[in-house]
Amino acid sequence: MPNIDVLDMQGKKVGTMELSEEIFAANVNVPAMHLVVRSILANKRQGTQSALTRGMVRGGGRKIYRQKGTGNARHHGNRAPQFRHGGVVFAPQPRDYVIKVPKKVRRIAMKSALTSKFNEGSIIVVDEIKLADAKTKLMAEVLKNLGAEKKALLVLAGKDESVIRASKNIPTVKDAYVNTINVYDLLNADKIVVLKAAMESIQEVYA
Repeated sequence: MPNIDVLDMQGKKVGTMELSEEIFAANVNVPAMHLVVRSILANKRQGTQSALTRGMVRGGGRKIYRQKGTGNARHHGNRAPQFRHGGVVFAPQPRDYVIKVPKKVRRIAMKSALTSKFNEGSIIVVDEIKLADAKTKLMAEVLKNLGAEKKALLVLAGKDESVIRASKNIPTVKDAYVNTINVYDLLNADKIVVLKAAMESIQEVYA
């Protein structure tokens, strides 16, 4: 069974924690992770782009000049794409970009992502984070002690206003809860800082 060190806010080891083999020693399924990441990014797209084709543009309808004898190319209306105020060729229309992924595949992808990050040594378990004040400076110092100064995902066990407010102004930090973490955020982070209580909840949910 894999083990991980538990650190305090100063980055010092205060204990160890046993992790579930089912979650942190699973087979890494790259296609499943790829599909879920595609789904997450696609679902964020609004799909509201819209332009008018020649059949939608107002105006036209009358032949602009006779078919023969002018020396010009043959045209019908003046709303064809080559004319000013004409329609757009293959105009984009509103559409739904949602990619549906089965629940089973999502769970496989989540376990694969957690295992992958654990194998890289990118997961940091902290016993607790308690700040004297909701100051960005204090949170930045904690992250520096933990070696998570770059892109970090902070996983909390529950809502903690002081920690959320302190980390909000740090552009490289993203907050998440056990029920809001996703494969994209896990793979996109250089370090994943997880509170001990949150790690216990993750193992209960995904085991």
